[in-house]
Amino acid sequence: MNPDESTDFDRLVRELQQEIARREQELYSETVLREARNPQNMGSLPDADLYGAVRGWCGDSMEIYMRLNGGAIEEVSFTTDGCGATLACGSMLTQMLTGMTLADAEWVLPEDLVQALDGLPEENMHCAGLAVSTLHNALFNWHVAEMEQQGEED
Repeated sequence: MNPDESTDFDRLVRELQQEIARREQELYSETVLREARNPQNMGSLPDADLYGAVRGWCGDSMEIYMRLNGGAIEEVSFTTDGCGATLACGSMLTQMLTGMTLADAEWVLPEDLVQALDGLPEENMHCAGLAVSTLHNALFNWHVAEMEQQGEED
């Protein structure tokens, strides 16, 4: 390959990367971009007290893991195979939940997550719904396990 072809290709790649970054900045808040590019609390959490998993209508899936300390959420992590907006939602949700009581976590809505992210484009609102649905699935699973345990004690 001659050096001019390599230079043209490299220039084309740089131009495409700049165009993608420009479009991302038009669509997403700085908070969404920060969380999507550097997600917090990603990965599974061994020996989690709560676990939930949901596959959204878009095909993305999310899992959430929580470790408790008394009635408070001490540690939270998530995994997803979703897009950048889904990554941002999972990351921000885990940060919101850390230190929260389970009773308060039950009241978290997708709108709360969108507000914490400084907004989401309409076409990505379902990502916040997926994250919060995954939280609610984990809470539901925990309630079921608690009821089963109480039934065994009676």
